[in-house]
Amino acid sequence: MRVVAYSIKSFEKEPLAIANNKKHDITLISNSLGSETASYAAGKEAVIVFSEDDVSAQVINRLADLGVKFIATRSTATDHIDQEAAALRNIKIANVPLDALLELTEKELPMALAIETIVNLDKWQQKKCLGNACVCSRSCDQAHSLLNPNSKPHHH
Repeated sequence: MRVVAYSIKSFEKEPLAIANNKKHDITLISNSLGSETASYAAGKEAVIVFSEDDVSAQVINRLADLGVKFIATRSTATDHIDQEAAALRNIKIANVPLDALLELTEKELPMALAIETIVNLDKWQQKKCLGNACVCSRSCDQAHSLLNPNSKPHHH
């Protein structure tokens, strides 16, 4: 998958490279995502963001126009992402599930965030359900399990 990762700090580069293991073509940039930097996503299928990035409706529309289909945040929070705008543009969203970070030391966090972010990219590429990491409007683990707790999740 072709990806651009925004707001990358120096301490995040090595964990992302190790977790990725050359599976995805990821461009790491220190610039934060915003209307001025959305153009860096041209030709990319996904963007990786962090909680300080501007993932407003305006930026999401620009990303969609550039061909972006996926937004993965390197955080548990998703309130910085306009989920309604993403759903309208059929962009899927994933976060790092909180349970993946429980009982970790501060030193272990960058690698755990990197691993979970790459796992999300892997699953999207394989067209698999993201489980607890899925925050899409059609979250198969959240909405589907409420309807039929014994059934298998669907792919979207």
